[in-house]
Amino acid sequence: QVQLVESGGGSVQAGGSLDISCAASGYSDRSTCMSWFRQSPGKTRTWVGSLYLGSGSKPYADSVKGRFTISHDAAKNTLYLQMTNLKPEDTAMYYCAAGVTDTDTRRCRIDSWGRGTQVTVVS
Repeated sequence: QVQLVESGGGSVQAGGSLDISCAASGYSDRSTCMSWFRQSPGKTRTWVGSLYLGSGSKPYADSVKGRFTISHDAAKNTLYLQMTNLKPEDTAMYYCAAGVTDTDTRRCRIDSWGRGTQVTVVS
């Protein structure tokens, strides 16, 4: 029910920065958490980080901690991922996701996925 559209991907030199965004529409107001995932060729999709809208909590995967920052503009209903000090291993298709917070596990239970935006880091 929630439509998500990522944008801002492209090719970046190693050590550089890139910002990507995710515009949400539809029943996005019912979502309580949003997440970023990524997937490289031949590998499974992995979690990058999440934003819990109620608490403002923003956990990150160890591989990107200190380099990536998630933010959210409520007025524009848009999620952002700011990436700095990019490495070749960050090359992947980046996906935006939205869902609700699971009361038992306290993790973001994903309901909707975007189509992804490609990020390529060249050394």
